[in-house]
Amino acid sequence: MDIVTPLIARQRYAAVVNGTGTASVYAFGECMKDLSPNDCNLCFAQCKTQVLKCLPFQLATRGGRVFYDGCYLRYDDYDFFNESLSSQDRTVCGSKDFGGNNTVFGANAIELVRNLSVQAVKNDGFFVGSVTFSKGNVSVHGLAQCWEFVNGSACENCLENAVSRIASCTQKEEGRVLNAGCYLRYSTQRFYNNSGPDPVPGNGGDNKLAVILATSAVALLLVFSLVAFFVRRKLLQKRRERKQLGALQVAVNKSKLNFSYETLEKATNYFHESNKLGQGGSGSVYKGTLPGGEAVAVKRLFYNTTQWVDHFFNEVNLISGINHKNLVKLLGCSITGPESLLVYEFVPNQSLLDNLFVRQDVEPLSWEVRYKIILSTAEGLAYLHEESKLRIIHRDIKLSNILLDEEFTAKIADFGLVRLFPEDITHISATLAGTLF
Repeated sequence: MDIVTPLIARQRYAAVVNGTGTASVYAFGECMKDLSPNDCNLCFAQCKTQVLKCLPFQLATRGGRVFYDGCYLRYDDYDFFNESLSSQDRTVCGSKDFGGNNTVFGANAIELVRNLSVQAVKNDGFFVGSVTFSKGNVSVHGLAQCWEFVNGSACENCLENAVSRIASCTQKEEGRVLNAGCYLRYSTQRFYNNSGPDPVPGNGGDNKLAVILATSAVALLLVFSLVAFFVRRKLLQKRRERKQLGALQVAVNKSKLNFSYETLEKATNYFHESNKLGQGGSGSVYKGTLPGGEAVAVKRLFYNTTQWVDHFFNEVNLISGINHKNLVKLLGCSITGPESLLVYEFVPNQSLLDNLFVRQDVEPLSWEVRYKIILSTAEGLAYLHEESKLRIIHRDIKLSNILLDEEFTAKIADFGLVRLFPEDITHISATLAGTLF
């Protein structure tokens, strides 16, 4: 995901391969071509946030796809870049039935998506348009797009398949086909942006493809008002984040927690893949060696969503005040580079998950060691719940968050989903948190 993000920002799509051999991961992301660059970046940020919840690969499912109205993201453990159709392709029909003449509506919807599919092949894999019928009382809008890795003939085959499959939806007001190489959609509501190619004429009757231009002053006023609202909200959000980050930077600079970004970058060999220890929903973790020879774990935070400042504050302000033999110690952080970094003590024997199920080069844990791990994990949780100055609920305890030191004593890690627990409350209702399976 770290490689995909800048490519999406620069060219609106990305096709990357990371790793070698059986450890390779293939990823592709693309925005709909009617989206503005800002909307594209925001949509992809949401895609990335969702798909990270599926990582690492689960045993039964080795890949994932995320579709939004404006963008698409997929990863898998095989090269799917020449794939236009797959067994995972989906047809999604709307829930609302069309209230008029279904025969006329279905015929016009199919004619529309067929015309759009033909024109998309001729126009760099993208076309939008609409058809109006029943004496101007009903309109259907559509969009056809092929992904960038699909060539002309594969694009044509993919969209032809999508047209045949979307026919099963024509009793509904909306239908979509999500294929490996293309996307096709129709709806009685216009869902695409105003910018786009001119539509193509239909084939007779009173059908006509509407020219996609803003023709209403009221609509323009509404658009400008919405844009102004979202721009203002975004500016206020950034101002608030800068204020929070500025306060944090002053506090960090005055403390012993401050690390320079360049020092940590060199310590991890510029975040080389060979130094990567693991990855969670909040960031990737790398082993690093400081100039004095001390081994550390450096978490490289994902922060392309608006929640990153809160998350960073949570990690730094909370964990830096906690010191217990069964909790991973936060040594410091860096907020001076292009991304935020957290520095933890290095725990050599990896996680309990690795020792039980992943690593093949270790002896099975004895019952004596397992008892020791259970006891030390319980001691760490008891400290968080009862003995710490701030009572804390971790909310994401799992095997990968229990690390083992050289003596196989457990240390609880990843406080990205902690919640303060008021002294006078013995139970609390909370929103869903943790790791999705």
